[in-house]
Amino acid sequence: MINQEQAKQMSQAPGFVAALDQSGGSTPKALGLYGVGSDQYTNDEEMFALIHEMRSRIMRAAAFQSGKVIGAILFENTMKRNVDGTPAADYLWEHCGVVPFLKVDKGLSDEENDAQILKPMPELNTLLEQAQKANIFGTKMRSVIHRANPAGVEAVVSQQFEIGRRILSYGLVPIIEPEVSIHSEDKKATEDLLLDRLKMHLDALDDGAQVILKLTLPENNDQYRGLTEHPRVMRVVALSGGYSREEANARLANNTDVIASFSRALTEGLSANQSDTEFERVLGQTIDDICAASSSG
Repeated sequence: MINQEQAKQMSQAPGFVAALDQSGGSTPKALGLYGVGSDQYTNDEEMFALIHEMRSRIMRAAAFQSGKVIGAILFENTMKRNVDGTPAADYLWEHCGVVPFLKVDKGLSDEENDAQILKPMPELNTLLEQAQKANIFGTKMRSVIHRANPAGVEAVVSQQFEIGRRILSYGLVPIIEPEVSIHSEDKKATEDLLLDRLKMHLDALDDGAQVILKLTLPENNDQYRGLTEHPRVMRVVALSGGYSREEANARLANNTDVIASFSRALTEGLSANQSDTEFERVLGQTIDDICAASSSG
């Protein structure tokens, strides 16, 4: 059953969604940017322990608990760990007032028709049952579209909504993420195709069902304005997609009713070597900047 207090927060509250869901493949890079080199761990367990400490440090920060972060996306490994003795999802909600989400995809398939759909997820039902027990509110899964190829766009969107229906059946709210590569040579045309497909699939959802859309910051300001007002859409959030935080914030500010869901742009400038005071200062400024961009559209 969907938590109505959390649903109201995700629908209406000002602020943004923090993406703390780097997976096994992206964790070494995230740790490297944080100042933790590969020479500081010898196996995956040590690596995940280090990234968990980084995420825990972020969650403990006063700025993270200030009400400006309304949701956070966790990696499966994080969901199964504790923060200060409390399960991570419960810590987010009880201590931070942040709605917990879970990344459920297993990565991308090889490119076909200028797009990459999700790899098979044979254990999805088990993971969704675990998410229910862990008090997770919703899920996230990321596909990528590289060019304005109608077949590729449709393959990505139809798969996202097919799996999204399974997620909805567990009482969880799916974040549908059909990322458009910022390096696409025809990004605007791709985004026009994507908008058309999203409208069609949203219209086909059951009455009362709602999803969250996580979309690349578009070339046309307010490209997705109609989606923010769609009755099947709880919220539209934007990924930074490789843009610098400065550019991502500038683009975000030009899109009405779209809020941020940044990962690398959120942790940019943070370091394991910073004192707690400096860490809090940098994170606080980052959160203020992203929140301002999320509310100025």
